[in-house]
Amino acid sequence: MSGAGAAPRVLLLGMMGSGKTSVGQEIAARTGWTYRDNDSLVGEMAGLPTAELLERDGVEALRDAESAALRRAVDDPGPLVAGVAGGVVERPADLELLRTTDALVVYLQAPVEVLIDRVGDGGGRPFLQPDPATALRRLFEGREPRYREVADLVVDTTTGTPADHAAQVLAALA
Repeated sequence: MSGAGAAPRVLLLGMMGSGKTSVGQEIAARTGWTYRDNDSLVGEMAGLPTAELLERDGVEALRDAESAALRRAVDDPGPLVAGVAGGVVERPADLELLRTTDALVVYLQAPVEVLIDRVGDGGGRPFLQPDPATALRRLFEGREPRYREVADLVVDTTTGTPADHAAQVLAALA
């Protein structure tokens, strides 16, 4: 977590549908900090959208780009809030980076059944095809313990609004 005198940086982790984008944008709106979305960072760094990168170059290339986006968010002097790719917890080096960063690492948590409702048919989410509910359950089972392991703060996004969740994160920084 951020050390004394360091510009605040918040890294939002969680599954698809957990609220990383909406909570991150709310924090940025309240603070005036930069908001960095993983997909935007990956697109900027790779020169094409994440779905196209995945289709063209495969899963490893996408994971490499997501790792680079995480590194960029961690290295940014801040203040900033960043939505981090859900899959970064699948790489040991990224887990170690999340454990050792001085940023506030926040796990936005919701039960898998809530996430399934939120992502619906999984449109635009290639890792959820062809059966979004089954894919999300499998991903959740492998990732959820890792999110908890590296999180400085867990925020339950099952109920409430992005404004409520952003307030919880900002209170933790105070």
